[in-house]
Amino acid sequence: MKTSRVVFLLLITLLISCIEARYKLHGGKNTSMGQHYKRPLFASTNTNAVMTLNNFEKGDGGGPSECDGEYHSNNLLIVALSSRWYNHGQRCLKYINIYYNDASTQAMVVDECSGCGDDIVDASSAVWVALGVSRSDWGETGITWSDA
Repeated sequence: MKTSRVVFLLLITLLISCIEARYKLHGGKNTSMGQHYKRPLFASTNTNAVMTLNNFEKGDGGGPSECDGEYHSNNLLIVALSSRWYNHGQRCLKYINIYYNDASTQAMVVDECSGCGDDIVDASSAVWVALGVSRSDWGETGITWSDA
């Protein structure tokens, strides 16, 4: 009986420590470009993807976004998702977490990337900046993402 109490107390202590650690990791700086924080320790729900660079502004030859019928500034943290992840608009105007190396940010889904492959997160330039991707590497890079 005494051993089970000790084990229980140890488990509770470990759980509280994990919660505190996650809270501290997510307590990073908050800027106008979005919330930035270190990658969570337990990222088991993250999905591997290829992030590509997209222009969401009028005049690039593309149409308005599927979610709201509007064009958007590339200065906003926004993305278009491959059709299977867009899921018939189920993620419209919802946020996703995007992880690149030790950086992450949140971006809003505003469009479907219907002509893309099955593993694409098509992101505005603001997302690339928020993740700290070197400008020489812009265009296509590996990331992981999850629903926010």
